Amino acid sequence: MGRKYKQRGYMDSDSGEREARPQQKKPETFGPRTPLMPGQRSVWRCASCATILPAGTDDQGKCPNCQAELHSCRQCTFFDTGSRFECTRPITARIPKKEARNECSFFAPRTTIERETSSSKPLDARAAFENLFKR
Repeated sequence: MGRKYKQRGYMDSDSGEREARPQQKKPETFGPRTPLMPGQRSVWRCASCATILPAGTDDQGKCPNCQAELHSCRQCTFFDTGSRFECTRPITARIPKKEARNECSFFAPRTTIERETSSSKPLDARAAFENLFKR
């Protein structure tokens, strides 16, 4: 009975028709290979102007760039517009002005994890675009 397909390797028998290929020596590895991921950092950004606030910034003060209050609902981790009183914590009364300073006991600064993808940032959008197509 002949083979249906004539490609090599399809239903080959081990009767010696195959060629012996030299085996490449694989390096010894122990466990899974770790991926090369870029570094990461935890940053706190102003909710009004998106300026990165320095690590030692006091949450009782104001943003150094736009002078927005830092101890406000908009800067908080628990701020959620879809929740009751726009907060995921069990507060008893609604705080009407979300960008104004308040004395909420549940306040925690909203920090995000960002990847460090490049060592230098371009000066403007045009320079970034030109850097894409540099030879």
